[in-house]
Amino acid sequence: MSNTTSKPGTRPENPCFSSGPCAKRPGWSPAVLSDALTGRSHRSAPGKAKLKAVIDRSKALLGIPLDYRLGIVPASDTGAVEMALWSLLGARGVDLFSWESFGAGWVSDTLNELKLGDARTFDAPYGELPDFGKWDPARDAVFTWNGTTSGVRVPDGDWIANDREGLTICDATSAVFAMDLPWQKLDVVTWSWQKVMGGEAAHGMLVLSPRAVERLQTYSPTWPMPKIFRLTKGSNLIEGIFKGETINTPSMVAVEDALDGLTWAEGLGGLPALIGRSENNLAALSAWVAQSAWADFLAEDPAQRSSTSVCLKMTDPWFTSLEASAQSIVPKKIDALLDSEGASFDINGYRDAPPGLRIWAGATVETSDLESLFPWLDWAYAAVKAELTKAV
Repeated sequence: MSNTTSKPGTRPENPCFSSGPCAKRPGWSPAVLSDALTGRSHRSAPGKAKLKAVIDRSKALLGIPLDYRLGIVPASDTGAVEMALWSLLGARGVDLFSWESFGAGWVSDTLNELKLGDARTFDAPYGELPDFGKWDPARDAVFTWNGTTSGVRVPDGDWIANDREGLTICDATSAVFAMDLPWQKLDVVTWSWQKVMGGEAAHGMLVLSPRAVERLQTYSPTWPMPKIFRLTKGSNLIEGIFKGETINTPSMVAVEDALDGLTWAEGLGGLPALIGRSENNLAALSAWVAQSAWADFLAEDPAQRSSTSVCLKMTDPWFTSLEASAQSIVPKKIDALLDSEGASFDINGYRDAPPGLRIWAGATVETSDLESLFPWLDWAYAAVKAELTKAV
């Protein structure tokens, strides 16, 4: 461990390491929003043009297949996932995979709200992945690509059959723009602007494969469908959703911010550059963890470690000897101490996860800021340990 007794002298230039909303891109300022169509209708020609530009440029940057549809939908990634679940599930049996809180949420909604009888669940504890080999390709599959609250990601799509009969429905909100997704293996993909690109919240993105569109056009769920979830009218897909004609009123300021993020990414060199920035951040974190006397990755398998939402557990014998109630206090105190020093913001682990720290390392985070953070983490851990030891 580095010097933990003296307070570090250098703070990260951008101490924002929240896992959502995430850090703005380097160099961002409110001035980039000056062309926002404030006061104009999103249904005006210029308004629809900006919304369609978000769709078209996102699709091109990500390499989404031309015959896939991409639309802007309400209520962030949550709204996009719920729209998919409510609109598509029920035609076949479904296999549900979860290993962290958001995946568990989709399991709960499928079982307790949609009340699907033919549903199988495959769970794994925080830090691990379930056995995807148990999926039946004749059934639908619902899963997250990157466990935002566990720091565990799916390493590849090799387990997904090309000749599958069911649909693969993937919540990829903390993976898109930072990981190379196998689009041809995925029938539904969702994300939000507030994650990897550091955009403003409230809006979600929904990708549909031709197979997913076919399901929508040939299957009608038995339950009532709220207007905000409707993707079809009769048996016809509402094509306007995928051309910038949103179901609800979007924020044109948020739209402008999304366009700015895309311009930044395009200027970097597109998706490979974004992936490279995030992977470089993971490499820096890995180097620090390797020499740490008290921290380790929550994700046990290096191949499954997230490059965006990096979750850390505490392995110091002092910490592991504490009772569970005392363990939960430690990361909260570290987070609060670093916040008060202006060294980092919002790095306490997710409330449902094991006690630990969660550090966003997506493409908008500079590696140099992470490297400036590491001495502060060591200092804060030592300070909190000393405080709690003295109190006992």
